[in-house]
Amino acid sequence: MTSNRRTILKIAPFAIILLLIVLGAICAPLLAPYSPDAQNLLGRLKPPGTTIRDLHYLLGSDELGRDLLSRVIWGARVSLAVAVLSVLLSGLVGCALGICAGYARGVVEAVIMRCADVFLSVPAILLAILTVAVIGPGMTNVILVLALTRWPRYARVAYGQTLAVAERPYVRLAAYMGAGPLRIMLRHVLPNIAGAIVVVATLEFGLMVLFEAGLSFLGLGVQPPTASWGAMLSIGRNYVATAWWIAAFPGICLFLLVLSANVLGDTLSDYLDRASR
Repeated sequence: MTSNRRTILKIAPFAIILLLIVLGAICAPLLAPYSPDAQNLLGRLKPPGTTIRDLHYLLGSDELGRDLLSRVIWGARVSLAVAVLSVLLSGLVGCALGICAGYARGVVEAVIMRCADVFLSVPAILLAILTVAVIGPGMTNVILVLALTRWPRYARVAYGQTLAVAERPYVRLAAYMGAGPLRIMLRHVLPNIAGAIVVVATLEFGLMVLFEAGLSFLGLGVQPPTASWGAMLSIGRNYVATAWWIAAFPGICLFLLVLSANVLGDTLSDYLDRASR
């Protein structure tokens, strides 16, 4: 009980931060004081707390006079949407292929796992940059590219877990009773490996946020005028000496989101490891 209480106290601040960011993204139309794309050239590069013509820039304004607070709030939507959708898509593809490889074995196993090895041999961010450069930037393309580059991580975990589960007596008994491979994989294998997949997904979530920010920073991700933390960091680097707030506040939010996701993922991994012993 004491150990559980300490764990809860340890992750509580990070869970609250993550919850606040998620709620802020969901309620962006209600929380953002102004439109994230509304320009005011008379109010460009104003420091935090400045008021210009009844417009109060709580976190300052950018090079086009857009309210930075509104853009940070709307930018959270982009980062979370890309991360969640890419994790779901890569997880579905990777789990399906990993389970098939672990259960079917033989040629299917060899083909799927060698493909996974090929993808894993190339740095993920480099593969993402090359793919986006070919098919073009945009939010939809970024999601597809991130899913394409990260599915082998899920496939390797699902494959290893399936090899262990497939040898258990109840799985063999189901096969002897006439259950088909698809039914066995969905009803008996998948529920028993779901915990490990969830851990991978929580750890991949933070990485997807960073990948999206990196691609947007390079101009290959979400395109202007859509608010994105990575794109805001890219613009802010040109004004570090004169308008530090343009890069500072999106950078802080990005840091807190990734840190919170990673801490929760590590804690969940430790808890499942203890529970399996």
